[in-house]
Amino acid sequence: MDSEFMVAIAQGLAANGLDVVRFNFPYMAKCRLDGKRRPPDRAPALLENFRQQLRLVTELFAPDQIILMGKSMGGRMAIMLASEDLLAEVRGVICLGYPFLPKGKLLPRLEPLQQCRLPLMIFQGERDSFGGKVQIPQWHLPTSLNLNFVDDGDHSFVPRKAAATSLAMNYAKVIDGSLSFIRSLL
Repeated sequence: MDSEFMVAIAQGLAANGLDVVRFNFPYMAKCRLDGKRRPPDRAPALLENFRQQLRLVTELFAPDQIILMGKSMGGRMAIMLASEDLLAEVRGVICLGYPFLPKGKLLPRLEPLQQCRLPLMIFQGERDSFGGKVQIPQWHLPTSLNLNFVDDGDHSFVPRKAAATSLAMNYAKVIDGSLSFIRSLL
């Protein structure tokens, strides 16, 4: 939750009047404590932790509206959570770099997208190694999915040095697009 990426997006949304709550999944919290890299927990444990975080936010802050948001695997978990019966306050999902293609796999992860019950927006780097502008048009995506490509971006939206865009410009595009999507839901 303290990566440059997450901080930049959270600060950009907060600067535009949104309350933003970030959290680390338990495996990442352990990594931060001891500095050792470890693989993520399995999806059921991640989803249960996400549910707990959502319950905690609603208990502490009693928000009128909630948008689930996550980066990569966190976004995938948010989308999977959105296939469940959630609190009425949850209005939609934003995924920042969806991991369409797991490493070493040829078939994309489309089932969570097809099962999502809420409005969904995905920002995807054009050059994302987990599925970019070349691969994604070949797949059958739900018509309700709002997919936005980030100019020359990789999985973290970082463009190449010679690109006509910059990382700051890509972050601004994602923040502006997120704000528009969120406002359309509220």
